Amino acid sequence: MLCEPYLLDPTADSVHVVWHTEEAGSDHAVLVGPAVAAMTDAGARAAATGTADAGEGWRRFTAGTVELSRTREDQESAVPGRAYPVVTRRPAHRHLATVTGLAAGRTPYRVVSGGTVTAAYTLAPVPPPDQPVRLLLTSDHQLKPMVPANLAKVAQTAGVTFDGVLMAGDMVNVPDRASEWFDSTAEPPFFRTFERILAHSPIYPTIGNHEVMGRWSETATLDAQFNDPQPGDWDITTYQELFPYPRSESGGQRWWSRTIGDVHVICLFATQVWRTPQPERRGKFQEALEDVDDPDRWGYGQFIFEPIKRGSPQFAFLEAELASPAARDARYRVVMFHHPSHGLGSHSVPPYTDPVQVVDLKAKSIRYEYPLADDYILRDVEPLVSAAGVHLVLNGHSHVWNRFRNAAGVHWLETSNVGNSYGAYDVTSGMTRWYPPGYVLRGDPGGLTPIVPTVAPFVRPDGVPLPFVASNEITVFTLLDSAAGVVRSYRHDTRHPTSPAILFDEFPLA
Repeated sequence: MLCEPYLLDPTADSVHVVWHTEEAGSDHAVLVGPAVAAMTDAGARAAATGTADAGEGWRRFTAGTVELSRTREDQESAVPGRAYPVVTRRPAHRHLATVTGLAAGRTPYRVVSGGTVTAAYTLAPVPPPDQPVRLLLTSDHQLKPMVPANLAKVAQTAGVTFDGVLMAGDMVNVPDRASEWFDSTAEPPFFRTFERILAHSPIYPTIGNHEVMGRWSETATLDAQFNDPQPGDWDITTYQELFPYPRSESGGQRWWSRTIGDVHVICLFATQVWRTPQPERRGKFQEALEDVDDPDRWGYGQFIFEPIKRGSPQFAFLEAELASPAARDARYRVVMFHHPSHGLGSHSVPPYTDPVQVVDLKAKSIRYEYPLADDYILRDVEPLVSAAGVHLVLNGHSHVWNRFRNAAGVHWLETSNVGNSYGAYDVTSGMTRWYPPGYVLRGDPGGLTPIVPTVAPFVRPDGVPLPFVASNEITVFTLLDSAAGVVRSYRHDTRHPTSPAILFDEFPLA
């Protein structure tokens, strides 16, 4: 097995159990019931391969198998005992079993796959709409070195059983590189570091820029392919095959909504390709001078993958979903997407809008501009979520913790500091973004004042409290507790591994 099982998209009486193997294998099944935890491995294998679909205290659910279509490795991969001098297809097979007929509460289960028997885990149906829930909020793991410590402190602080994990994008770096998901020895692979939690708790993922591959090539490295999308020529196949659920009729896995207990979650595909801000290179603000006459080498600026502006299908989905009975009847409403238009990080700039191309034939240059007034999240999405009484907008992308509250009472939170930080650009930090004149170089581009953590903020040497966590030693995670109606953020200093996680911020959703 390439990974332990993970759970997707529970309903009132079912849940999907997913795992992966390198070879197709045979006899892939999930055993569910109170007797499963005490089974011997031999007994589990017999139950998984026998003629009976059920026995005393257990039921069997057979998995369907498909091969992932784009997973590969290359010279940058770190796979145990293997080297890949060129881009090479690496098979990975997804096994998915839908467990049905679930009663309320947690039920033990084990996976039997090609003779391998996993430990016993637990699964559960989605809580009913009147029931409070606990949700883990996170994003931007990207194989960063602090992720294992972060998730270990989540388990130590809050356990491993949540009603859902809201993942606001950027799970790995290069989505078609199989080892980044499963078994990289150079950096912490996604499923390996998350297995203790995801084997018990369903993940609700969001597409970030690191879930999107660029143009396919038989020869370019996977990193080069990832960094080479063009408008209309990009791909999210591996993401869709790894996470076939949740999905919606209009958006598939790109956008969807679910009611998790008393919390209604709406997920959007709001992210841009990341381009370097460095001048003279193909980047956010220009094409490379040597590429001006070759459109095939253009990057087209920091373009948006999926439209979200007013009039787009995704905006229509959001508008209809916020007006739906499921959203209106929920105690709390959460909207989740990757891009942080409200934020102190570097990636909140330039604005979230279509690049305006400026061609100067005399100077033989192609530049891109991003008018702040046309930021689609600030201009179109924020007024909609404010009018609908959304309680929380969850973002990622800038590897920072910060939060805001707009005039309508909507909380905006990024809690993605689980790895390297790119800094916080605020008057209290004294840092200035490295963008050209005319862009917001310090503070929130959306004009909101960042909120200082309410419990235990970091302070400057002169005693001024800081409204952010941006550190390469301090890791952060956040829990939504709808029973208490609060969101709590914790920090852990990885330089002191045995120290507990510290509650540093808490705010009511109401």
